[in-house]
Amino acid sequence: MQCRICNNNDHNKTYTAKEMMLGLRDEHVYFECAECGCLQIADVPENLPEYYPDDDYYSYERIKGSKGIKGSLIKQRDRFAATGKGLIGKLMQGLQPHDKLPSIARANVSLDSKILDVGCGAGHLLHSMQDAGFSNLLGIDPFNAEQINYDNGLRIDQKSIHDMQGNAEWDLIMFNHSYEHVFDQHEVLQKVHQLLKPGGICLIRIPTVTSWAWRTYGVDWVQLDAPRHLFLHSVKSMHTIAEANGFKLDDVVYDSFAFQYWGSQQYQQDIPLNDPKSYAINPEKSIFSSEDIKEFEANSKQLNKEKAGDQAAFYLSKPA
Repeated sequence: MQCRICNNNDHNKTYTAKEMMLGLRDEHVYFECAECGCLQIADVPENLPEYYPDDDYYSYERIKGSKGIKGSLIKQRDRFAATGKGLIGKLMQGLQPHDKLPSIARANVSLDSKILDVGCGAGHLLHSMQDAGFSNLLGIDPFNAEQINYDNGLRIDQKSIHDMQGNAEWDLIMFNHSYEHVFDQHEVLQKVHQLLKPGGICLIRIPTVTSWAWRTYGVDWVQLDAPRHLFLHSVKSMHTIAEANGFKLDDVVYDSFAFQYWGSQQYQQDIPLNDPKSYAINPEKSIFSSEDIKEFEANSKQLNKEKAGDQAAFYLSKPA
């Protein structure tokens, strides 16, 4: 099997993983490139859309915004999380942190930066950013049933990145846990390079096999997520694909959390993510205590410090 990232076809190792999020338990073959380390599906199922049912897949749930004082505090928290500005927001982020927006702050954007979120589903992250004061946002996802227009002015278009027109228009293009679902990995980055302004940033948040969880849990690793995740990159394979498409990989920031522990340990015991005994569905009926989850969270923070968490934000820059 030839690696679709670096073209190596020697000594690649194969694995068989089960679909466990929905509890189907059908098997899918993956292989790990011996050269760049990327784990990738051998054959994409012809019925892949069926693995994204609208009533089960979390990213398509429409957003209900908060109002009143609570809504105001959340907006200030989110503005601080994304920009690093605002005293009240700083206090709120400390009390009830937003776990995704700090990755935006590292991209050095302002409230008027032109930002595109690719494969954003219902646009949960963008909705928080719009409420926080960002004024030039667009989300796209070809698998949405229709265009979404939120009351706060945010628009989510039903299109893929290949449908986008123009050149060198965007300050930031981001893939928040969507790039691992993309089959044409090189072609997508080539399109991103075309759309970004010189000096612009492509932010890719994905699970990574350069992690303790992959080494420990193997095919039971919850973020392997067969067959929806087509590519599980290593840091080396991200360097490879970035450079092949005109980017420089500037930084890698690990941001994993307790999910890597409890999700993988459930799979080891044949408990799907949507099972009534799953921590995701009924925490009080799960096999984990509150103390277990606290320990998983603490261990995840330590893994991130050691650059061994199971997901990370990759910052790719287009030369100015």
